[in-house]
Amino acid sequence: MLVILGLCASFLSILYLTAPSIRKFFAGGVCTTSVRIPGKVVVITGANTGIGKETARELARRGARVYIACRDVLKGESAASDIRADTKNSQVLVRKLDLSDTKSIRAFAERFLAEEKKLHILINNAGVMMHPYSKTTDGFETHFGVNHLGHFLLTYLLLGRLKESAPARVVTLSSVAHLGGKIRFHDLQGEKRYCRGFAYCHSKLANILFTRELAKRLQGTGVTAYVVHPGIVMSEIVRHSFLLCLLWRLFSPFFKSTRQGAQTSLHCALAEGLEPLSGKYFSDCKRTWVSPRARNKKTAERLWNVSCELLGIEWD
Repeated sequence: MLVILGLCASFLSILYLTAPSIRKFFAGGVCTTSVRIPGKVVVITGANTGIGKETARELARRGARVYIACRDVLKGESAASDIRADTKNSQVLVRKLDLSDTKSIRAFAERFLAEEKKLHILINNAGVMMHPYSKTTDGFETHFGVNHLGHFLLTYLLLGRLKESAPARVVTLSSVAHLGGKIRFHDLQGEKRYCRGFAYCHSKLANILFTRELAKRLQGTGVTAYVVHPGIVMSEIVRHSFLLCLLWRLFSPFFKSTRQGAQTSLHCALAEGLEPLSGKYFSDCKRTWVSPRARNKKTAERLWNVSCELLGIEWD
């Protein structure tokens, strides 16, 4: 037993000593475009922390007027203050948006549309992961309601402004976890069977199917859509799972930083000539493979229609 413990300790020591090299290897792609976007207007959900904050920071550095849309306004103001100081861009604004409440989503959109005549980039970044079973204000299972339906409604409400501002882009964050997802139309709210890990996977699959169908419906409008896997990133998204928090701390030397995790979002928001790839899934700043379920046209269409019914909207 002592020999086994000794070998394990030696292995871990070697692993941690080589961590910087391993982390560099798995860091993934880098957004290489040098394009600047002064005068462009950007909305990023959940940009008060993590990947969203780093995405907001870089877009502000490039001259954009950035709206941080988040539930916790105090944390949002703290993030905005940090970004303004770092980038010397005063046009970093905070607006309240609770994706678990359709009234909050509509209030945010109404205020934004009254304030801004343009919207060039919408980044659906916010999300929940491994949340214990609960429902949103409107009665939707939390993962499905926040990660999918919340962003579905927000995009719907802002789409007119995006079209008026074309060329414009919609970037939605998904995850490689979509591989474990399935759209269970008979139990979308997880009332018959619930596993919070799989609930997250299902919602991430929904993000990809939404983007695929959105891109199809936006053909010829000048608005394009992309969906992103940011990588395994050191962020607060695992806060609802003690086990994942423990694993994240243990393996943190090998995970992407939030800045590295933001690179693919930035690539899809900024890279020139990306329009022919509208509707595609990106990882490490390049188009990559998705599961067969994520390519199912009939499921994408049905999910679109069911989402409209649940939200009480008509979206042709």
